Amino acid sequence: MIHFSRHIGCCLFIAVATLMANTGAAENTRPNVVIFLADDLGWADVGYHGEEVIETPSIDRLAAEGIQLDRFYSTPICSPTRAALMTGRDPMRLGVAYGVIMPWSTVGIHPDELFLPEAFRRAGYQTAMVGKWHLGHAQQTYHPNERGFEHFYGHLHTEVGYFPPFANQGGKDFQRNGKTIDDQDYETFLLAAEGSRWIRERDKDKPFLLYMPFIAPHTPLEAPDDLLKKYQDMDDDRKTTRSKQTDDSRRIARLIGQESSRPIYAAVVDAMDQAVGNVLKALDDEGVANDTIVLFFSDNGGAAYATGGADNVPLRGGKGDTFEGGIRVVSVMRWPAKLKAGGVNTSIMSAMDVLPTLAAAADVPVESKFDLNGRNLWPALVEGKRAARRDYLFFASETPIKGHFNVTAFNDEWKLVQEIDQGWLSAEVTTHLFRIGDDPYERNNLAAEYPKIAADMSDAILEWRTLYPVSGTRHTLVPPPGWRAPKDWSTYPIPLKDLQDDTAPGMAPAFAIPVLDFQHGEAGRLIYDCEPYSILGGGLCK
Repeated sequence: MIHFSRHIGCCLFIAVATLMANTGAAENTRPNVVIFLADDLGWADVGYHGEEVIETPSIDRLAAEGIQLDRFYSTPICSPTRAALMTGRDPMRLGVAYGVIMPWSTVGIHPDELFLPEAFRRAGYQTAMVGKWHLGHAQQTYHPNERGFEHFYGHLHTEVGYFPPFANQGGKDFQRNGKTIDDQDYETFLLAAEGSRWIRERDKDKPFLLYMPFIAPHTPLEAPDDLLKKYQDMDDDRKTTRSKQTDDSRRIARLIGQESSRPIYAAVVDAMDQAVGNVLKALDDEGVANDTIVLFFSDNGGAAYATGGADNVPLRGGKGDTFEGGIRVVSVMRWPAKLKAGGVNTSIMSAMDVLPTLAAAADVPVESKFDLNGRNLWPALVEGKRAARRDYLFFASETPIKGHFNVTAFNDEWKLVQEIDQGWLSAEVTTHLFRIGDDPYERNNLAAEYPKIAADMSDAILEWRTLYPVSGTRHTLVPPPGWRAPKDWSTYPIPLKDLQDDTAPGMAPAFAIPVLDFQHGEAGRLIYDCEPYSILGGGLCK
């Protein structure tokens, strides 16, 4: 009897120890991460925001099973959002703020910047990107495979079309890890198939990070015949955006008899939602949905101009604007193991916050040479609390008209929007000031009533803009005279073996750079990641 009791006690001890070990292992297992990035999706174009015609059951499912990030902000245009997402840093510092990286551009993100997949890969994650890059293509140092993605399937550029041959400026742009491919199908569905395949064939002993930036629903819009037929009778009943350029484009389109882009836009969104659903099914089939963080958001507000087809109402404006319709975007996050389903978080969150937030959720160290500008909002999200924001968040755009800038600074209480038209001899500034917490649709301009607040916020914007590297992006709709595109973009990046080891020093002698940087003042920075006028503080930039 004593022997039997001892045996039971021993078994109980082993069972409890095993349970504790397994529980500990489960608690310490890092989550998988899937990031879906839509391209130009409108605020009002998903079911959970009230859209009744465009079917988005997959995005709506994420909202129901996860939490809505009700005040998630992207930059007004494409490349800056991707730069902020990948680095957790302000695109103004990175030199990618005013315009996107065009095919004829040679710019990219500094190789010293830590990218999100690099941080996760160092922590033992397997990493893959499936979709549109748009963060540099002129040198191999800018390529996805050099920025932490072990696997890359997709396009270096935007606007490659939804059907083969997937080209930009006449040059083919579809590759797998630097090698041209000739996959044939609707582009959105190809991405879904590749993302799902990679999930199923991954190394199941390691956590994974999958980044899926769609080209949908960016122009030029194309969709499969069955989806075109599904929405062919859809009425365009969108209200005005209260943004001059956007509303003017719609008026002109109506005057010249141009067909509404709304029906085909709806078809493109529907296809993207189906693609999201296919990848979610892969997570379900693999039994990892409960342990996977899924984040969905748009890279900017919907393209509500004539050819875009999106709808952001009741938000004001759209893509390219710094009114809410251009920067406050559809966003949801799901992690069934940690996040209570059906929640709505109203904290101001931006694309810059994704890296520090996901890294905190996954216990991934972020060892960057530079200070992150994003905030870790994971505690607020998991606890269902609102994180206050008193410091300003800034965004800017010079798209689509060169010399016309849309700029903003805002926090929980105030928002300042500047529309700047820059001429050869002067600049005209239109200022809008809103109590954004009380006036989210930006109807009541208080600039005349609160001139001191408007002036102080304008000064903050000016100081922020002086951080811009002098050779950063500007908006250029056409290439330099005589420029020619390659026949195949996969051959375009200069290989690493043909590049020097160090970044180029520039033309000015090293001893003159600090003085010249100071003299550039509002024109921008010569020294990378330099605070303006730092020479007055008695030293060089860090």
